[in-house]
Amino acid sequence: MTERKTAKRTVNGRVVSNRMDKTVTIVVERLIRHSLYGKYIRRSTKLHAHDEDNSCQLGDWVAVEECRPMSKIKSWRLVKIIERAAE
Repeated sequence: MTERKTAKRTVNGRVVSNRMDKTVTIVVERLIRHSLYGKYIRRSTKLHAHDEDNSCQLGDWVAVEECRPMSKIKSWRLVKIIERAAE
């Protein structure tokens, strides 16, 4: 049998909560164009990601990628911290 490797989806977002153990909540924002008026609207999605070392702080800019479901709400994992929050 040959194994097929699929490219995992990677997104960047801002950490908005780190209160859970080994889990962070991030907000991913995107711009969509209104179909009639053409104005760009900001939409956001909250994702729960696995943070093995509890290294993320509030306001950090992070990269996460898809993974197998780790719990009921968590199916993303932390890849790296792109930028630390200003203290």
